[in-house]
Amino acid sequence: MSQTAIWSGYTFNVHPANASFYDVAGIYIFTGINQHNVWVPFYIGQATSLANRLAGHEKWSPATKLGATHIHAMAVSKQADRNFIEETLIKRCQPQLNSQLK
Repeated sequence: MSQTAIWSGYTFNVHPANASFYDVAGIYIFTGINQHNVWVPFYIGQATSLANRLAGHEKWSPATKLGATHIHAMAVSKQADRNFIEETLIKRCQPQLNSQLK
């Protein structure tokens, strides 16, 4: 399995569910692999601290019930950039657990 994944032109690092994250701002995607060996996004979000936000995230359990096994993460320092990337990815990917921005 690749260490990176591309979502709408953005490169994300692929992490197992139990990974530890740095205290950096960024975008994250809860994902799993479907029967065609393709990543499927279940939830897309952003955080000012990936370490703080991903620990005990309220959407992780529902995502795992849908098949999530990994977290894709990308450091993005500027809030305006995070807003744009998150909105773009949600609109393009239509993750099942995101209700806003669709």
